[in-house]
This record gives sequence, structure tokens and C-alpha cells, in this order.
Amino acid sequence: MVAITAQTMADEIRRQQKLATSITDLQAAISSGKQLTKSSQDPQAWVQISEIGRAQAQQSAWATNIAYAQSRAQKAETNLDSMSSLITRAQELMVTAKTGTLDETNRAAIATELEGIRTSISDLLSEKDYMGVSIFDQGSATMIPVGKNYSVDAVPTQESLSQGIDVDGTAMSLDDILAQAISAVNSGDTDAIGTSMDGMTAAGNHITLALTMQGVRADRLDKASSRIDSVSTDLAERRSTLEDTDLSTAIITLQSKMTSLEAAQATYAQINQQTLFDYIK
Repeated sequence: MVAITAQTMADEIRRQQKLATSITDLQAAISSGKQLTKSSQDPQAWVQISEIGRAQAQQSAWATNIAYAQSRAQKAETNLDSMSSLITRAQELMVTAKTGTLDETNRAAIATELEGIRTSISDLLSEKDYMGVSIFDQGSATMIPVGKNYSVDAVPTQESLSQGIDVDGTAMSLDDILAQAISAVNSGDTDAIGTSMDGMTAAGNHITLALTMQGVRADRLDKASSRIDSVSTDLAERRSTLEDTDLSTAIITLQSKMTSLEAAQATYAQINQQTLFDYIK
């Protein structure tokens, strides 16, 4: 017969306490879905999870920046498209005005519509969003961080859109081009109207190029968003591997350990008049 000493009793109590703690941890892992709830369970995995968590937070911040940039880019593209349509309409009016058969009333009507186009384009250039931020940047482009050491501009500047348009070697603004057209129509001078049509063509080409460049910006943002999504998915999968509970395995292990603990407690209770529950307390 094996003698039951104070030492063997203490060893058995510690073993069963350790088993009970393991069961508690498994129950917490099953209920929470996380197999790691404290660093002592697996220090190395805990460090990796912490590092992944920081990376996920950074990815989330970049994703938020991209979403904001895409919102700005979409609104800028809408305004540019409207400006392009307005300039196309202005060109049509100038063709009508150049016929030379219009009376003063008709010329005045064309000039009035051109003035409306001029105002609308000015409004589109200076428009602000619901947060009070200009649709188009002013002065210099705002660079938005969308990745590590990677920033992009979401929209062009007002100045790049409205100024520096090359008209036969002369730099003109959109407003100057439209003002010249209105003046030419009011004068009825077909030569002046013809000259102003060159400016209108240059303005149309300028905005078309700006629309193309905005498409490039939108594509760059889409690619950055896809890259963020891919990295975020990889990080989530890696974290899940380290952190999430394998429920089927955990449940089987829990049942096995509970059976072992119950058997150990029952057996030892028969040997000792004083139950192990008194020692575990």
C-alpha cells in the first residue's frame, strides 16, 4: 500500500488546483471565443497579438483616411464634370453668336446665359462640403496619409483649375476667358467672338485634362484601399490563429479535464477522511 504523507497530499492538492485553473481558463476561452486572455498563458503569442493589434489600429486609421479622401475625390469629380458640361454649353452659345445674323436681343440672351455659366463655374470652384471644407484645395494640395510613408492628394487646387490656361501663348484664367466671351458677344464683333472661342476651347481642354487627372487620383485611392483591405485581412487571419478558440478542441479538452478532476477528487476523498475540497479552499 502506498503511504499517504503530508507531502503527497500537498502535491495532489496542487495538481488538482492546477487542473481546476486550467478548466476555468478553458471555460473562459469557450465563452469568450479567445484562447488567450492573459499574457502568462503564452507570452510569445501575446507579444505577437499586441504587435498585430497595433498594426490593425494603424491600418484602420489609414482606411478612414482613404474613405475621407475618396469622398472628397468623388465630389471633386462631380464638380469638374459639371464645369465641363457648362463650358461645352458656352462653346455652343459662342458658335451661335458667331453666325452674325443675331439681333441685339438674341445677343443679350446669349450673353446673359454666359454670365450665368460664369457664375456657376465660380460657385463650383469655391464650393465647400458639409464640414465647411473646400471641395478643391486652396494654395497647395492637402496630402492625406494612406499608408506607411505614402500620402496622396485627393483633389486638385482651385488655382490649378482656374488659372494658367494657355490661350495662344497667353496665360488666362477661366473667369477671364468667360468675361472675354461675354464682352465679345455683347459687341457683336464676329472677329472678337472668334478670338474668344479659342479661349473657350482652351478652357474646355484644360478642364478635360483636370478630369483625367482626377480619374488617376481616384484609381490611386482605390488601389490603396484594396491594399489596406488585403493587409487587414492577413492581419485578422494571423491574429485569429493566435488568439481565437478552436471550439471543438477546447470542448473535448474541457470534458476530459473535468472528468479527470472529478475522478481524482472522488478517489482521494475515499483515501482521506478529510476531503480535498477543504484543502483547495
